[in-house]
Amino acid sequence: MNSLQSAAAEVLAASSPFAHRRVLLKLSGEALMGDDAYGINRDTLHAMVGEIAGVAALGVELAIVIGGGNIFRGMAGGATGMDRATADYMGMLATVMNSLALQDALRQRGVVARVQSALKIEQVVEPYIRPKALRYLEEGKVVIFAAGTGNPFFTTDTAAALRGAEMGVEVVLKATKVDGVYTADPMKDSRATRYQRISFDEAISRNLQVMDATAFALCRDQKLPIRVFSIFKEGALMRAVRGEDEGTLVHV
Repeated sequence: MNSLQSAAAEVLAASSPFAHRRVLLKLSGEALMGDDAYGINRDTLHAMVGEIAGVAALGVELAIVIGGGNIFRGMAGGATGMDRATADYMGMLATVMNSLALQDALRQRGVVARVQSALKIEQVVEPYIRPKALRYLEEGKVVIFAAGTGNPFFTTDTAAALRGAEMGVEVVLKATKVDGVYTADPMKDSRATRYQRISFDEAISRNLQVMDATAFALCRDQKLPIRVFSIFKEGALMRAVRGEDEGTLVHV
């Protein structure tokens, strides 16, 4: 970044309406399916990319972790008799495919993105190198972290918490199909109400499934807030970055 770009960034930071300057967005692989039974729905992908591009264009430093459940889910493979570690590695490769698809869709929108993988597949994507990822963020590039943590038995939620802590983000934005954390399953209980804010301890005591236990504990220990929102709600990502009342904020 040259001196002119640095000056522009400082002006933007001083005048920005955003509550967060660096964020990590966690996308589920299933969200990419849209109404399809599996794979990547192009219309859904392009809609997501439009939301991401809008945020990136305004100078927010954006990292992304994406799941692979639309292609292969390790736990499902293990449940049907496949060795769990092997199934999880297959799931990691699915996240690499999703990351490449997201990178290409962003490229078509004029957004520069880099994919870094926890598994070494150097003919296809870069290996994960923390200093390089930090530099990409500072340069205004979107960084997509693929292959989870690179280890079996850990979910992409845990990868999101880990990479968020390593990148020094201000919040983890967990994009789901539901617009926040509810007192009960809103699809089953019409009386369920959405929490606007809730503490980590409250979420644990009420047994609310915000993230898997490992990811949730890591965010709590690192004092890294989580905002849960619906990726299918137009403008929700922008409002979440601004710190508006979008979804549910889980805080220390």
